[in-house]
This record gives sequence, structure tokens and C-alpha cells, in this order.
Amino acid sequence: MTVEAVRLDETFTDDPQQAVRLLREQGPVRPVLTAWNVRGWLVTGYADARALLADDRISKDNATARTLLAGQLGEDEEDTGFLAQSLGDHMLNSDPPQHTRLRKLVNTAFTGRRVAALRPRVEQITEELLDAMAGRDEVDLLEAFALPLPITVICELLGVPDMDRDRFRTWSNTMLSSGPRDEVQQSSVLLAGYLAELIEHKRRTPGDDLMTSLIEASDDGDRLSEGELISMAFLLLVAGHDTTVNLIGNGVLALLRHPDQLAALRADPGLLPGAVEEFLRYDGPVNIATLRFTKESIEVGGVAIPEGEFVLISLLGANRDAERFADPHSLDVTRQAGGHLAFGHGIHYCLGAPLARLEGEIAFGGLVRRFPGLALAAAPGERLHWRRSTLMHGLERLPVRLR
Repeated sequence: MTVEAVRLDETFTDDPQQAVRLLREQGPVRPVLTAWNVRGWLVTGYADARALLADDRISKDNATARTLLAGQLGEDEEDTGFLAQSLGDHMLNSDPPQHTRLRKLVNTAFTGRRVAALRPRVEQITEELLDAMAGRDEVDLLEAFALPLPITVICELLGVPDMDRDRFRTWSNTMLSSGPRDEVQQSSVLLAGYLAELIEHKRRTPGDDLMTSLIEASDDGDRLSEGELISMAFLLLVAGHDTTVNLIGNGVLALLRHPDQLAALRADPGLLPGAVEEFLRYDGPVNIATLRFTKESIEVGGVAIPEGEFVLISLLGANRDAERFADPHSLDVTRQAGGHLAFGHGIHYCLGAPLARLEGEIAFGGLVRRFPGLALAAAPGERLHWRRSTLMHGLERLPVRLR
């Protein structure tokens, strides 16, 4: 019997947790259609999701994915990338041995020591933003805090000038949306051109930044090509700020809707590291993991997925699976939330996870300490709006009262 595909429309992006709960009741794997009419199979259970994220029968090869998209949509491959091709050939869109090579080169530049050394600067940026908010009664927390913190950190890390950050933010938000494909493509072309210029500038005037380190990174004489540098810079810029914006925004909203948990965190700041893990589990920054496809026919949850089909792994759904987490729909800052899939699993586990955790811990700690009267400022009955994206899970605005 053929099961009708479920369209991942605004109902899904508005409340993916509820949508996934309903879909899971009908089965662990469901055929779906994205906003761009891409057909795939949505996986919602934790065990299946974790296994697939590390399954070598599932591929992320960018060139093949574009071919499969072209076949589905009846278009030329040049029209199906949605992003400029120069932005797609990074390690997140590759399989071994290419992935192994790229990750090894990036690891030589983006080290744990470099991330740890960022703590004083992240603390300084956080305090400056909190100081700027302190004189106000009400703010959009995303605009005033959740966005400028990680975007400042990642842009400083990569050497992006202050004056260019608003342009970069606009391009990034468009590219990660489910909006019109021509707008996504235009933004991606503009960003690719900008990154090419930035790399050329760093070649001429090297600095003490990650972009210069990526240019100079070498492993037995191997280096990143020009195209690889552009796509890697794109991955680090976008993944390095957008996910953290959503981590902070979603986490603060969860706390404000659970005042007992906010009180517990305020009473014991030592809970912060574990609380960040719980925010990632409870309402993480990534909705559905980046695109994957089957290299051969595989069975998932009793459903046969043919070769050459896209597999959409719901990280939000997996992290609310009652078979893995007790009382999964409750926020508990004392929970042992380790093992969540917010950063993925397997060889594509998020390279920037340590930086996101560092920023999250400092951000939540500062907000809780500085604003004891922090509360939602939305009017009674006012609905908060979520971004139109099946990739990113984040709010468009988060109005809060500070006193």
C-alpha cells in the first residue's frame, strides 16, 4: 500500500515538535515533501536517527545529491543546488576519503586550544551586550543579544570586518530559509563572491585569525583549494553563528515558559553546563539534519527506503523520543541530557560544538545573573513566529521585559 507523502509546510515549521509527535504515531518513517517539492523519507525515532547519522550506506556527496535533485525536479543540475556550487563542496557535503581529508585540514586550524582561548573575549562581548540592554525595559532578545554575540565571535574568529556583518547576516538568513529559490540562489552567489574577496585579502595581508590559518593549513603538503576555502569559510560562518542564535533564543524561551527551571538555574549557576545540554535536547537549533541520500536500498523502522532516495532525519524528534529520554517533553535543567543528537552523530558530528557550548554557557549565565526580572513581553494571545525553515529551528523575534 502506498502511503501519501506529508508536506512539510508552515504547520510543520510553526510547531515541528507537535508535527513530529503526530507523524510518529503513524509510523517511525514517513514519506514527505519539502517546501521546494523535494521528496524524501522523514525519520523521527532516536535509535533510527542515531544509526542513520553514522550509516555508511547513507551519503552526503554534494555532486550526487545535485543529480538526484535534478532527476526529481526535472531541471538541469545547475538549477537545483539552490546555493552557489562553490559554497556546497565542504566537508559536511562529502563522504570519506574526501571528508577525512577536509576535516583533517580544518582540524589543524580550528583547534580546541583556539576555542578555549576565546573564553575571555566571549565573556567581554557578552558583558558589553548586557550593559547595552541594562538601561532598557524591553528588548527583542534576538536582535539585542542572541544574534550579535555569536556573529561577533565567528566574524572576529574568521577576520570578517565589522562593516560587512550586516550584509553577511542578511545573506545567511535568506540562504537557510525555505523561501523562494531565486532569492536563496542570489544570496548564495553574493556570499560566495564576498568570501572569495575576503580570502584574497587574507592572502595579501595575513592575520591572527582562523581564515588565515585555513589558508595556511597543511598536511604532508596538502592544502585546501580555492573552492574548498570558500565553501569551508561559508560552513564555519553560517554554522558558527546561526545555530548558536537559535540555541540562545530557544533556550531562553523554554526557561521563560518554565519559571521553576529558571529559578533552579538562578539558585545554582553550577547547573549551567548541564542546562545547556538540556536546551539543546529540549528544543535544539536544528530541525532536520542536512540532506542525505541512500546509496543502496535500506530498511529503517520496518520501512524499505529505495536506493537514491533522500533521508530527512528529525533531530528535534529524536531528542524527544520517550524510548531514549524519560518524560521527554518536560524541560529539566538537572537532567543528564548527554547523548542528544543536536550536534549530530558520527563523522559529521559538529566541529563547532565546543564553541557553541562555550557561548551558550556564558550567554545563559549572564542573562540569568543580570536580569532577575526577565520575562516574556508578548501580549496576551500574541503568537511567537518561527522561521520558515526545515533546517534551522529558531524564532523570528523574542520580545522580553528586563525588569
